[in-house]
Amino acid sequence: MISKAELRPGAGVRYLFRGVMVGDGHRPAGMALRAAQDEAGVPPGVWKGRGLAAVGFRAGDVVTERQAELLLGEGRHPDADRIERELLAQGKSAAQARRATVLGRPIEHNRSPKTDKAKERTPWLAFDLVFRPPPTAHIAWALMDDEHRRVLELCDDIARDKTLAWLEESVAQIRSKAGGKQRAPVQDGLIVAVFRHYESRATESRPLLHTHAVVSIRARRPHDGKWGNLSADSLMTHIVAADTLYTLLFMEEVSARLGWAWEPREVTPGRRPVMDIAGIDRRLICWQSTRRQQIEDALSVLTDRYEEQQGHAPGEKAGYALACQAADQTRPPKRKELLSLTELRRRWRESAIRAFGACTVYRLAERARAAAAAVWARVRPVVDVALAAVDVVAVVYVMRGAFKRHHLLAEARRHFSYVLHGRPHEPGLDEQIVQTVVDDYTRPASRRMMTADLRALYPHDTEDQAVLRPLTRKRTAPPYERARLAADALAARVHAVRRAERLGSRPHLYAVAVPAASRSHPRPFRDGRKDGRLLEPETGVDTVEQTRQTLEAAAAQLAATLQDSRRAREATHGPRPQPTPATAPSPHTQQSGVQHTPGRSSGGLA
Repeated sequence: MISKAELRPGAGVRYLFRGVMVGDGHRPAGMALRAAQDEAGVPPGVWKGRGLAAVGFRAGDVVTERQAELLLGEGRHPDADRIERELLAQGKSAAQARRATVLGRPIEHNRSPKTDKAKERTPWLAFDLVFRPPPTAHIAWALMDDEHRRVLELCDDIARDKTLAWLEESVAQIRSKAGGKQRAPVQDGLIVAVFRHYESRATESRPLLHTHAVVSIRARRPHDGKWGNLSADSLMTHIVAADTLYTLLFMEEVSARLGWAWEPREVTPGRRPVMDIAGIDRRLICWQSTRRQQIEDALSVLTDRYEEQQGHAPGEKAGYALACQAADQTRPPKRKELLSLTELRRRWRESAIRAFGACTVYRLAERARAAAAAVWARVRPVVDVALAAVDVVAVVYVMRGAFKRHHLLAEARRHFSYVLHGRPHEPGLDEQIVQTVVDDYTRPASRRMMTADLRALYPHDTEDQAVLRPLTRKRTAPPYERARLAADALAARVHAVRRAERLGSRPHLYAVAVPAASRSHPRPFRDGRKDGRLLEPETGVDTVEQTRQTLEAAAAQLAATLQDSRRAREATHGPRPQPTPATAPSPHTQQSGVQHTPGRSSGGLA
C-alpha cells in the first residue's frame, strides 16, 4: 500500500533529515548523514525520476545531505553552491546569484506581508509517499534466506519505479497562470529521492520492508520550460489508484520470479480483503502485526463512539479517517537504538522460532511453493472484460454512489489482484475495463461526477432496476459486503444472458487471456481464436458468501431472464423448434466451431 504525507518548511524538513533519511531511527546531533546511515544499517538514498536530467543528475545517484537540503528543504537547485560560485565569479551580486538557483517561486514569497492569505499559507516542498508490500511479504523477506530477501527487494524496486513512472506520465500536472488555475503535464518528469527502511515503529521491533519516495514539488512547465509547482490535488486524488497499481505489480513480480501465488484474506469482516502469499502461516501474520493490533484496539473504541454519535456505522471515507486517528493516537516514539539489517534479521528469526518452532520458520519457502501449485491448478489466466466491468461498477456504485474515473481504475486493478492471484495482466487492460464501464454502465451525476446507469445494467427487467438501491441504504451491513452482493447479483444476470445467447447459437468472445506466469515479459494480445476455440471467461471474485435469500433471488432472476430472452428472440426471428431432452446437445458438442465446457460460457463481447 501507499501512504502519503506533505513536507513543509520547519517540522517537515526536520522529519526528513532526522528520521526518513536514517531509517526512522534517531540521528544524534552533529553526526554526518552517511555515518548515521551506516550505523543504522540502511542504504543511502538514491535519486529517481525522469526530471533528473533537468538538474544534471542521473537515476541511481546517491542523495547527499546538501542536495536534499537545497532541493527538498529550500526549493533550490540541488547543485546551487556550485552555480552561486560561478555567478559570483562573473560579477553577479549575492542576491542575484541566489535568485538564479531558485526553482520557481521562492518560499520566502509566501511569507510576504502584502496579503493576509500569503501570511497564512505555508508552501509545500515535497510529498512523502511510503510504499509498503503486503504483510506476508514482510514475513518472507525477514525470515527466509538472503537469496529470497534480495529477490523480494528487487520486486519492490521494480513495482515502485513503475508506479512512479505511471504517476509522472499519466497523473502529474504543473500549475500555471494566476492562482494556478491552468494545469498541464510536466515537461520532463518528477524528481524523487528514495530511502529504504527495514522495520516498523512498534515498541518491539518487527520487520516492515518499506520505501520513502520523497517527490519534489518543483517541475518544469511544458510550454516555456520554466520551473513551477506540481498540482498537489492531482497527485493526492490518484493516490489510491497508484496504491492498487503498486500492489498489483509487486504481486506479479513475486509470482514471476519466485513462483508463489496470492490469495485474498479477510482481515475485518465486511471489509476489503488483503492479498497474502499462499502457504504463509497465519500465526506469523499476527506475530508481525503487533502495531496493527494496537491500531485495531484503538479503532474499535473510536468506531463505537462514532456509531453512538451518528447512529450508523462509518462508511469508507469516515472509516479511513478513524483509522488515521487511531494510528496517530497509538504512534510510539522512535527507537534510539540503531541496528544493522543482519542483526535485525537474526533477532526476528530467533523471535519467530521461540514463538512457533523452527519447522514453521525454515519451511516457509517450501510451503509457499506447495500452496502455489494448488492455486495455479484451479486459477486460470483469463480476465473476463464484461464481468470485470460489471463487478467494478457495482462495487464502486454501492460504496460511493457518485464517483470519478480514478475510482473505477483503482477498483479494476483490485479486480485483477483478486482474479489473477499474481498472474501478469495484459498492459492497458485496466483502462479498457474502465472505458467499458464509462461507455456502457454510467451516466452523469453532476458536472464532474458520474454514477451507475441502472437502465443499462437492467435493460429489459424494469422491476429489477431497484436491486442495487436497497443495498446502498442498508446500514446494518458493511459497505463492501453490500457491494459484493450487488456485484454477484449482476454477474448472475450476465451469465443468464450468455446462456440465452448460447442457446441461440450466437457465440461471442468475452475473455481476454493474460500472459503465462513463467514468462518474464507479457505476450502480445491474443483473442483466443487459435485452433477454432474461444477463451473461456472467469467468473470474477467470490470472496463474500451469499445468503440463502440472495441465492434464491438469483435463481429466480436467472429463470425469468432466460424466459424473457427466449420470448424476445421468438418475437424478432420467429419461433424455432426446440430440441427434445433426448436429442439436446451436450455441453461438449461443438457448434459453429466453438468448444463449450460444462459450467462455463464461451460467447460474448470482447
